[in-house]
Amino acid sequence: MDLSSKTVRTIEQGGVVPVVRLPDLAGAVGLAKALLNGGVTAVELTMTSPGALEALGLLRKRVPAFATGDAALGMGSVLNRKMAEAAIRGGAQFVVAPTLDIPTVRCCVEQDIPVMPGAFTPTEIQTAWAAGAAVVKVFPATRLGPGYFKDILAPLPHLKLMPTGGVGLENAGAFVRAGAVAIGVGSALVRKDWVEEGDWRRLAEQAGRFVNAVQEARAGE
Repeated sequence: MDLSSKTVRTIEQGGVVPVVRLPDLAGAVGLAKALLNGGVTAVELTMTSPGALEALGLLRKRVPAFATGDAALGMGSVLNRKMAEAAIRGGAQFVVAPTLDIPTVRCCVEQDIPVMPGAFTPTEIQTAWAAGAAVVKVFPATRLGPGYFKDILAPLPHLKLMPTGGVGLENAGAFVRAGAVAIGVGSALVRKDWVEEGDWRRLAEQAGRFVNAVQEARAGE
């Protein structure tokens, strides 16, 4: 199994990808450890967060799970090949984008780094997959709902899809039952007030709720 496939398997294990979009990543180590303690197996920083590239290196050094392969550390909000190259050099183990940029996908494929480009329509989703996407991020999922995933996967069952945007505890299980291999979760999990207060216990508990929702949905399939 190649490195990209191993990383995707790690991400799918927990089935939850917390999207960390914050104005300050000073607490990145505590934040990441809390999320992992809650059972997630992937953490996505974002290029829109100041100091995100520096935080990548810090987390790779300070959080053992990212080095051992028990969890994967990624970079999101990647818009072009230059940004992808910077993220990979900084230590990103997977790359996520809000849109479909073919050169970005190719850059990641060339370096055996799983890439999750954003797509919305069936044509965009299939184009992303054909270009080499490891998982296609359906964004913004809140505008589409779980039923859209069933509609897409009926004629295109080979796809791996991850909803992002508007995913919460109330619909996480429904997306998984509809065929999502993982869910991307932002503010419903990574709450700014908890991070600012360093309330890692509540963050870990919330992460656990999302992971449990995914696992229960899978068990009920």
